[in-house]
Amino acid sequence: MAKEKTKVVEQVEISVEEKLKLLFELQTYDSEIDKIKTLRGELPLEVQDLEDEIAGLETRINNFAEEIKDLESSISNKKNEIKGAEGLIKKYEEQQMNVRNNREFDSLSKEIEFQTLEIELCEKRIREFTTQMKEKNEIIEESNTDLEERNGDLETKKSELDEIIADTQKEEEVLITNSKEIQDKIEPRLLTAYQRIRSNARNGLAVVTIERDACGGCFNKIPPQRQLDIKSRKKIIVCEYCGRILVDDELKAGKKKPK
Repeated sequence: MAKEKTKVVEQVEISVEEKLKLLFELQTYDSEIDKIKTLRGELPLEVQDLEDEIAGLETRINNFAEEIKDLESSISNKKNEIKGAEGLIKKYEEQQMNVRNNREFDSLSKEIEFQTLEIELCEKRIREFTTQMKEKNEIIEESNTDLEERNGDLETKKSELDEIIADTQKEEEVLITNSKEIQDKIEPRLLTAYQRIRSNARNGLAVVTIERDACGGCFNKIPPQRQLDIKSRKKIIVCEYCGRILVDDELKAGKKKPK
């Protein structure tokens, strides 16, 4: 059993050179995926922003529509109150025809005056509610115009995005599959380091080659002795300026390290 376990460990152990090759290959696939995402540009964000704006406009329109319904209900209630007050005035006026003394007449007159004031107050409220309804209807009309424009913009942006996705989807799926296959071959600790470097790098490059004696990521000069260490592929070396993983040009070309 001990021998079998040792054999399994030996199968998964890979050299530093192989690790560097896997990292560079992973970077190649991830960079191609980045290019496809760059091709899409800001379209996905623009589509999301338009969808959010449309949802906001729809909510606003619905809220104003509900407020208008409430105002219509309030106007209806006030009209009913006016009818009730008018009915009372008519009743009190009829009663005035049959009063027995001035005190009863004055009392009914006060009731009529009170109901008349109630009618005036209701009519004032109706005018206020009507004005509010008009303002809200104007806002709804403007919002509907905006909504129609935004829906048109969204349809255009979605069409552009769908066209780009249709052109690149198959290629992207292959690249993502290849990237995942490479990731499975890299030890978790090293993969985590790669992903951390990549997320912090402005251009998404975590693994770079030496170009004209300089780091291919930040372009700072690399001392000759350090370049020899990188070419030996005996350990993973990072740029002391930007923290990117450095590989030599010959590894990029798939050549064996010099003996």
